[in-house]
Amino acid sequence: MLRTYSRTKRIAQEIRKEIAIILQCKIKDPRIVMVTVSGLEISRDLAYAKVFVTFLNSNTPKQIGMNIRRLQCASGFIRSLLAKTMHLRIVPALTFSYDSSLVKGMQISRLLNHVK
Repeated sequence: MLRTYSRTKRIAQEIRKEIAIILQCKIKDPRIVMVTVSGLEISRDLAYAKVFVTFLNSNTPKQIGMNIRRLQCASGFIRSLLAKTMHLRIVPALTFSYDSSLVKGMQISRLLNHVK
């Protein structure tokens, strides 16, 4: 039987879910609000993870950059909480990156509604 859903993908999905819960419930920084984890890419050896996030209240590139820096500063704390909840031998190093697909999708939707 051919495996179509590898262990790496399952672990990436679980890490994505746990990071979303951590960002929603356990981060007490009032400057980090309305963060959505939109995706996660993980290396095959599970040593590195790139977390794609969107901010629902940040519109300017300056605000987005500051929020990404705040998340990057909190990545050690997030990683330690992740290590407590997930029982992995190696907890990946987290790198946060902004995902602009939500904003681009809304722009395309606005353009399509304008054409109608």
